[in-house]
Amino acid sequence: MAALIEAINIKRKTLFEFENTPFVCLDSDITTPTARGGQTLVHLKMRNLLNSAVFEKTFKANDRFKEPDLQLVPVSYLYSDGQGSHFLDQESYETLTLDEGMVGNALDYLTEGALLQLNKYNGNPIGLQLPMFVELKVVYAEPGARGDSSSGNGTKLAKLETGMEIRVPPFIKEGEIVKVVTETGEFSGRA
Repeated sequence: MAALIEAINIKRKTLFEFENTPFVCLDSDITTPTARGGQTLVHLKMRNLLNSAVFEKTFKANDRFKEPDLQLVPVSYLYSDGQGSHFLDQESYETLTLDEGMVGNALDYLTEGALLQLNKYNGNPIGLQLPMFVELKVVYAEPGARGDSSSGNGTKLAKLETGMEIRVPPFIKEGEIVKVVTETGEFSGRA
């Protein structure tokens, strides 16, 4: 049997199950009553791991939640087609297919063979966990105009091999490999 977590012990990034759905806590706030006999309340901002919906809810401090049956499985990206995006489980060598809703904007960061983590809930794939940074090749970069860096506009548009467009410094050229932050989609540096 899975361990139970009391609401008062749920902190940021804690995983828990509420109404048979896995959630991750984004923020928690504990309200202690000033009057005698009042109940301590826990206000949680939480994300549904199945559909990425974010909402806030208040619980009693002693409300209990199950730990969700979540697994992180190492996978590599194969390809995408009309049925969805296909990934190869690196342990069982089984092909797993995720629909567009589960993949989200992850395809902006994935090239064939890219290694990442897949979340499974009760044995079924529910989403992806990207690495913090990815390295992608620049396939097009606007020409940098002389003096751009002194005007304060020290970036130009670059298109990456996945089709994603980002702002990069003027010295980045076509063919270079750049590091991109997956959380924000911003240039991090040369690879």
